[in-house]
Amino acid sequence: MNTIVKTDFKFPDMKNKYTGKVRDVYNINNKYLVMIATDRISAFDVVLPEGIPYKGQVLNQTAAKFLDATADIVPNWKIVVPDPMVTIGHCCEPFKVEMVIRGYLSGHAWREYRDGKRSICGEIMPDGMVENQAFPCPIITPTTKADEGHDMDVSREEIIDTGLVSVQDYEEIERYTRALFQRGTILAARRNLILVDTKYEFGKKNGKIYLIDEIHTPDSSRYFHAGGYKRRLAKGEKQQQLSKEFVREWLMENGFQGLEGQRVPDMTPEIVQGISERYIELYERVTGLPFLKTDQEEALARIEGNITLFLNGNR
Repeated sequence: MNTIVKTDFKFPDMKNKYTGKVRDVYNINNKYLVMIATDRISAFDVVLPEGIPYKGQVLNQTAAKFLDATADIVPNWKIVVPDPMVTIGHCCEPFKVEMVIRGYLSGHAWREYRDGKRSICGEIMPDGMVENQAFPCPIITPTTKADEGHDMDVSREEIIDTGLVSVQDYEEIERYTRALFQRGTILAARRNLILVDTKYEFGKKNGKIYLIDEIHTPDSSRYFHAGGYKRRLAKGEKQQQLSKEFVREWLMENGFQGLEGQRVPDMTPEIVQGISERYIELYERVTGLPFLKTDQEEALARIEGNITLFLNGNR
């Protein structure tokens, strides 16, 4: 199937283009950011060789829904969604940290805990916990925001001491992080899901803090099915989850964790199709909406036309 894994547009008043792991971001005269959610997929901070059909649409539409659902908590960068794969918003100066918040001992935190660590980013993890158990209180475990390579765990104190974020700004984004996670937890519960962990990114424009990038998507968040959670936890069984973790698990089972010298396993058409179906399932479960597949034929021309139409009318 057709996938969008690369864009190379030239828009009026365009200053530059940034290519992230998943998104292509165009700066329009330092006024607008045009963010295209491509079908690229990354894991362990490595972009995998095959695109995933409809993944960009899933990410973009999920993020747009939850940006709208949390706009009363914190201003966000979104202005308009002119295309299923595109969001256009305010051009903000991003903070160089990602605010990761964890309600449960899962994923990276569990792997650290399993290896004997009882502290992550300065947050203490109690002894005697088991995988996927809820923390007494959600913990914030920030990471540095790397342009290339691996993001690194960093503590609140290190962020402030090194000047990555000022004390005042950090305290504000920390409050926003907890409030957003609480809202996300409530919204997930309505869908019979548990929001396990997620990340938020923030930026500044004219001295005002904005929530930027994506929110509560399968790339930035981990969800469990609420039904049967306690039973599976008591039996030490794996949780039923909706997140990108299944991609990481498949890679690890095939000897890849993004380490030097390791090779990405072959992504067969069956693997690619299976990943696509999981992303669509997550969209429908998390949002409660049916996923309407966008025609993939001439997708690049459609995307360019929809963006240009907005920009020509909003100079």
